[in-house]
Amino acid sequence: MPILTIFTPTYNRAYTLHHCYESLKRQSNKEFIWLIVDDGSTDNTEDLVRSWMTENIISIRYYQQENQGMHGAHNTAYSLIDTELNVCIDSDDYMPDDAVEKIISFWKANGSEEIGGIVGLDCNTSGEIIGTELPSDIKSSTLYNLYNKYGVKGDKKLVYRTKLTKKYPYPVYHNERLVPLSYKYYKLDQEYELLLMNEALCCVEYLPDGSSMNIIKQYKISPRGFRFYRMEMMKLPNTSLLFKFKQAIHYVSCSIFAESKGVLRHSPQKLLTLIALPFGIALNKYILNKVSEK
Repeated sequence: MPILTIFTPTYNRAYTLHHCYESLKRQSNKEFIWLIVDDGSTDNTEDLVRSWMTENIISIRYYQQENQGMHGAHNTAYSLIDTELNVCIDSDDYMPDDAVEKIISFWKANGSEEIGGIVGLDCNTSGEIIGTELPSDIKSSTLYNLYNKYGVKGDKKLVYRTKLTKKYPYPVYHNERLVPLSYKYYKLDQEYELLLMNEALCCVEYLPDGSSMNIIKQYKISPRGFRFYRMEMMKLPNTSLLFKFKQAIHYVSCSIFAESKGVLRHSPQKLLTLIALPFGIALNKYILNKVSEK
């Protein structure tokens, strides 16, 4: 049985999903499963994927569900995956031809149950690394330390042990479509470090209809999901005061959008939240203005 599942949440992305498929067909190591979670698509995604399955070039699993948003699709994927490792490749992204081989070889050589998984690099379609490379003088780290201690910047590609990613499911709120995915990653940070792999594992393209390009709009229309996330971030141990203060500012802003009462009463960091109130109100007004401009 393969040790790696590549999972792809998708919603009305038939027009671009083939890029991911073509890259997986080119993999030098095809010992993986491609799990596609169709989050309520109304285009021809199903017909397209079914046609690929009949080609029988790579192992494909296809699952349909009612639209729940990105985090809901992730919940479903983690519940279905039964390989040792998993990695998410979004529907508008694809993998370099040797990415699977590098992941499997690296894990077999270095992985263990003492480690949470692997953090690798994202690159753009021109092959340029997104943000910065990973530190070369350490073998493993938490995500928090990578960004806040070692100064790493930009999106990175995460390969986790599946046993771990089944923990900390994302809450699903009625009529909301996003809880920041890093909630799970920061929770797992408290238990395990990730091996550092300075190799590009994913080529990303930020499309106009992607979640990255619409994060401000999502912030407004999914306020309870973002509010939950900021509360959880304030609870994290071993994080800086500045980190918690930033979370408090966003918590205030999200609470206003969610029309939530008892902002101070429900906050895990009441004093910081009190200090953050004017900044959170200002942030809320800024986001309202940005959304109205779109």
